[in-house]
Parts: sequence; structure tokens; C-alpha cells
Amino acid sequence: MAELAEWLQQHAPCGYEIDVAGWCVAARRVASPNCNARPASSEVELVVLHNIHLPPGKPFAGHDVEHLFTNTLDRSAHPSYPQLAELRVSAHFFLRRDGCLLQFVPTTARAWHAGVSSWQGRPGCNDFSVGIELEGSDFIAFEPIQYAVLDMLLAALCKRHPVVAIAGHSDVAPGRKTDPGPWFDWRRVRTGLQEGHVRVAGGEQNSAPAAELRPDGASPQQST
Repeated sequence: MAELAEWLQQHAPCGYEIDVAGWCVAARRVASPNCNARPASSEVELVVLHNIHLPPGKPFAGHDVEHLFTNTLDRSAHPSYPQLAELRVSAHFFLRRDGCLLQFVPTTARAWHAGVSSWQGRPGCNDFSVGIELEGSDFIAFEPIQYAVLDMLLAALCKRHPVVAIAGHSDVAPGRKTDPGPWFDWRRVRTGLQEGHVRVAGGEQNSAPAAELRPDGASPQQST
């Protein structure tokens, strides 16, 4: 916790503002070709949270998520990659285990992150949402530094755009997607979010902390 407090003291004053072009000033830019213009009538009203882990089952390291979102994934690097390499997907942001934030698409544009999706009866969530990928999986807890950066990023997004809700991929594509998964602590996000008008919709079916969501009662494991 002392390390986290020191990190926040160093980085929080720098701010995570979103500029008028839709870029976060604190993020490292890695431009993805997998995006296009939003419909003229669409504004960013929703933030969708995901998790991603490449290669699956391996330690959290490397740049394969960047390669996936920039269509440069090495098909020979993992048995699942030939199929993944055919996809044309992206997210606006990728938040790594160490708190490093990458941005692939400006928030003013449409990233291809939600797929077939709907929110409150409105289809095509990519049109009116920002997608944030957190490095992680359905089987491990997220890092405290990830929540700290996520809090600042969400605040910046709510300041720049008329965001009214924050949801998980599983909320906009139920039955098809499960992320950000049972280890994601939605209660922590609700506590950190200062914008009272924004609904944190993810996890509403179960308000328990993430560590209590697994039926076997096991405690979550932090990565090393």
C-alpha cells in the first residue's frame, strides 16, 4: 500500500485528462487501424470494461495485446493465435497490471470492442461507448494499481463526455461474454467514482466484493 500511495502522489497530479481530440494525456499512444467514425448523432454515454490476457494461461508480460489491436499478431506464437489474427478488434484503452495505460483509439472515434451488444435496449454499443481492456482474466484478482488508474481514467472520461453508465462486457453481451469477470471488484469502482450521476451498472446482480463471488469460497490470488 505504501508503494501505491507513493505512485499516486507522483502520478495523480499529472492528470489523466482527455484532450479535445479524444486522447488521454497520460496514456502511451499506439494507433490501431481497427476503428472508424461514430455516427454523427452519437455521443459517448457508456464505458464498457473488459479483461484480456495474451497469451492465455501464460504470465502477464509481452506485447501481444498491442499486436492484436494493430493486426500484427504472430500467428506462430501460440496455438490460438491463427484464429485471433483474423479478427479486427480494438479498444480505446488497455490498462496493464503495472498501471501502465495505453490508448489505441481516440475517444471521439469508434473502437471495435463490444461486438454484438446492446445496452438498455439500444443495440450497437460501439457507437456510443468507450472500451477499456484491463490486463487480467476471469480467474485472478486485478491489481490495486489498476483500480487506482481506472478511477482517474473514469473521472477524466466523465468530465470530457456525457457518460451516464459504466458496465461490463458481460452486461452488454450477456451469455456471450463474461468479462471483466467474477474477480473484478465493482464495489471498489463505485466507491472510487465521484460522479454521482453516473450509474455503475456492472455487478448489480451481486453487490458482494469480488473475493466473495466465487462459489468455492477461495480467496483471489494477486499476480507476482
